[in-house]
Amino acid sequence: MIEGKKGNPWALLPFFVFVAVYIISGIVTNDFYALPVTVPFLLAALVALAMNKRESFNAKLERFCLGAADTNIILMCIIFILAGAFAQVAKDMGAVDSTVNLGLSLLPGNILIAGVFVIACFISTSIGTSMGTIAAIAPMAVGIAAKTGVPVELALAAVVGGSMFGDNLSMISDTTIAATKTQGCELKDKFRVNFKIVLPAAILTTIILAVITSGNEISLTGAYSYSLVKVLPYIFVLAGALLGGNVILILIFGTVFSGVVGIATGAFNIVGFAQSVGKGITGMSDLVIMSLLISGIVELVKYNGGIDFIIDFIIKRIKSKKGAEIGISVLISIVDACTANNTIAIVMVGPLAKDIADRFGVDPRKTASLLDTFSCFVQGIIPYGAQILVAAGVAKISPILVMKYLYYPYLMGICAIIAILTGLPKLTPIKEKINLDNEQVA
Repeated sequence: MIEGKKGNPWALLPFFVFVAVYIISGIVTNDFYALPVTVPFLLAALVALAMNKRESFNAKLERFCLGAADTNIILMCIIFILAGAFAQVAKDMGAVDSTVNLGLSLLPGNILIAGVFVIACFISTSIGTSMGTIAAIAPMAVGIAAKTGVPVELALAAVVGGSMFGDNLSMISDTTIAATKTQGCELKDKFRVNFKIVLPAAILTTIILAVITSGNEISLTGAYSYSLVKVLPYIFVLAGALLGGNVILILIFGTVFSGVVGIATGAFNIVGFAQSVGKGITGMSDLVIMSLLISGIVELVKYNGGIDFIIDFIIKRIKSKKGAEIGISVLISIVDACTANNTIAIVMVGPLAKDIADRFGVDPRKTASLLDTFSCFVQGIIPYGAQILVAAGVAKISPILVMKYLYYPYLMGICAIIAILTGLPKLTPIKEKINLDNEQVA
């Protein structure tokens, strides 16, 4: 923020260019994913560089690069790359199939749909991707619906809900990484706050699904095979993250562990392992490029007074810490509804949310949790979001039909609102926590 610089609404033009191009292309093509998301962001970057005629192009380009080279952004990109490598290696060696089949083999036949939701929660938390979870479980959910007489849209909604649970909580989810890195808090701390907020929603969803489908039963005994050793890499990563290990080291060891298991079980050889790592890294390239472009754009928008304008606009309407939390939640919800991508929304809103949170004393752990929770809430209910579109596409039904059964995303949003209004969960101030730790050591 430049001393004495006034807010400038015109500095926000790059953001409007992105939203306009993204939405118009989606409407024209009837597919919000037809246009690669990096293209409208590149156009927005060019607009940002073209603004502010008082500065030379070289000076603006240097500032753009300064924003893109922010330490937190580079670290976030490294984590994205490692998470992609781990997820791909684990998938290629059969970890996803084994985890799904293990869960199915343990399910009681009279609560299958509730069990599908629980399995989706576990898998999405383990592999860190809602899309990967839906791709793995949606076909199975359709089959269960056909055999039990349960509405197929209900079964698919259970899968979508469970996938958003993990998307919101997983230590290797790109939304969790983006939320924590933009707010400057630890992954494990954000997880603990987040878990307390959404756990009631998950429990209520499980109960609702169990009650409304309790009369629909089939036997799945012996129908699915699995290998416990192939599930171990997920358990290792999840346990390591929860215990507070360094996320980069955990992902490196998790990838190596998955590779060793894959080679030992014959899923691939050493060359195949290397190819899997490369494929996983390449799969994250769009996300890395997008993060760099957004960070550069945000730096120019901030320099030109756009961030100051938004902060002043919101601050005039915020009177308390609770008001700041509401403002951040509304902002991330609107941006996600416009972009239909929760990771993009968090990376865009994150720096602004950090400024607002700092001004009103909102704990960074709570801010990161709100960013992730509300973006996943909106992403999990919009019919043009990738999650619902893919799930509905498996059964070839309208995404609108799935929406009325999305119990978990709706309850997640309600629980998040309650958390804001009640000030829950209560958090030990970070400085006080450090002092307590030092006293214990002494």
